[in-house]
Amino acid sequence: MKQPVRGGLKGGRRSVKRGQSVEFADYRDYTLGDDLRQLDWNVYARLEKLFVKLFIEEEDVTITFLLDASPSMAFGRPQKLLFAKRAAAALGYIGLASEDRVVVAALAGRQARRQGGLRGSGRVFRLLANLSSIQPGEGVTDLVAAARHAAAMLRGRGVVVLISDLLDPGADRVIRELASTGSELIVLHTLSPDELDPALEGDLKLVDSETGEGIDVTVDLATLDDYKARLAAWQESFADLAAKRRASYVALSTDVPLADLVFAELRRRRVVG
Repeated sequence: MKQPVRGGLKGGRRSVKRGQSVEFADYRDYTLGDDLRQLDWNVYARLEKLFVKLFIEEEDVTITFLLDASPSMAFGRPQKLLFAKRAAAALGYIGLASEDRVVVAALAGRQARRQGGLRGSGRVFRLLANLSSIQPGEGVTDLVAAARHAAAMLRGRGVVVLISDLLDPGADRVIRELASTGSELIVLHTLSPDELDPALEGDLKLVDSETGEGIDVTVDLATLDDYKARLAAWQESFADLAAKRRASYVALSTDVPLADLVFAELRRRRVVG
């Protein structure tokens, strides 16, 4: 028998369970210990064989969007944080339309600033308002501490969507922390085109957006080639870690059109149904 699955974010599902529920699904052979009340005597009268009725029971799924609001997310055109908010809005609407509970939290400083849960497509404007209120933080963000704080607030199993540039020394620990909660983790690793393919040349001073510290560098073609190789290896390390933790990892550029993100890229990766 096939498992019934609702459209929506991966993880938002209905499960087939024995017992009273909302919708008949299928039959299976009776085995000792099954609830006799679920035997279908009409089928028995025709086939002289005992079958148990299976039902679809709706699971209460909570989808939690964790948006990295560290200063580095203010970089890019469009801003990485703006892209994150748009992605969360699109995916959050899918969740609301599927009657899942949607929660938004901003990761800034050492905390997760959580907003109230929403349910139903009629709450989409409240979702947009909640996302609009998230602004880039100031100073250094401890993403590990903020993720740990978010993990402590999760209620039961659900789906956690982390949208971050992962520009934190402990980003691998963030993935481990969130994957250990028992929720299904989806990591949307968001970088700008200028970070993925920088058009830099000559003697430059690069400044850390959080600490304000600068470093003098000379950029040439060899430097850029080395940077891109290290970037690819860095992304691959997160993909490997996510796979080991049974999480989904998607590397994204902020220049990806929203429709392509939801209906092509994330569907291809089986993040949305």
